[in-house]
Amino acid sequence: MSRSAVFLDEMGVGPLWRLRQGGAAEAAEAADVAEIVEAAAAPVAAVVEAAAPSVPAAEVVVEVKAVDVAAPVDVAPAPATLAAPAAPAASDDTAWFDDAPPPPPARQLSDADIAALDWEGLAAAVAKCARCDLCKTRKGVVMGRGDRQGDWLMLASSPSRAEEREGRALPGEQGKLLDNMLKAIEVDAASDVYITHLLKCRPLDEAGQERLPTEAESAACRPYFDRELALLQPRTIVTLGSMAAAGINPGEKPVRGKVRQLGSASLIATFHPEMLLQDETGKAKARAWADLCLAKSTHGG
Repeated sequence: MSRSAVFLDEMGVGPLWRLRQGGAAEAAEAADVAEIVEAAAAPVAAVVEAAAPSVPAAEVVVEVKAVDVAAPVDVAPAPATLAAPAAPAASDDTAWFDDAPPPPPARQLSDADIAALDWEGLAAAVAKCARCDLCKTRKGVVMGRGDRQGDWLMLASSPSRAEEREGRALPGEQGKLLDNMLKAIEVDAASDVYITHLLKCRPLDEAGQERLPTEAESAACRPYFDRELALLQPRTIVTLGSMAAAGINPGEKPVRGKVRQLGSASLIATFHPEMLLQDETGKAKARAWADLCLAKSTHGG
């Protein structure tokens, strides 16, 4: 063994190669590797020899460590990026809610509370009202619309299916007909008229069909209408349909063609626009025209 190999081995960088038996190609490859290592180690050996010239080469004991030359192993390339760990699935366990107390029911306003509301507070109170069982079946409430300082009040009994769906009193063709009726007596429906209902919810029976309101339902909703009336202070009220004419003054039989009083307001009854739209004979429309002329003459101006 050359001195270079000895010094490399002593430094721990000697060749760790051993030929396999019966492999000529492997022996040639190992020889080539040994020559490369020896050539690369020559400068290092020269440095070591110059640094320690007094050490006789014959006194150096060399122990050559040999290991098997492992066969090539195919290694799969590492992925470019590691997949992020999957987020833990959201737990469907809601048992921790079981001990939580239910939210308290919304406080229902008393008649005195409602009588002190402004327009915005009144609309908010109607929207969340639960003073009767109609709140369990309604699809929505219908608050009045129009000029909140108008001299004319158009009053129906309770919302229809279309009114409940749109959240608007007398929408569509009904509203257009009423506007034309008022225009005929020179009343501006856009600036001097307020339209509302005695009830703000639509009464339904168990089969889901419209029905007359009960006395309890009418009494529960009456404070809302009374507050609308107090805020509006109209000079003339025109009831639309027999139910509204009877409901505005319970116990008093309404008569068409006669002027009644509700506080300081004149009260005149006529037909509901929905009925007039279904009138093929024209008789109801003629009577309605007479009712509006009476209302106009009573209102004055």
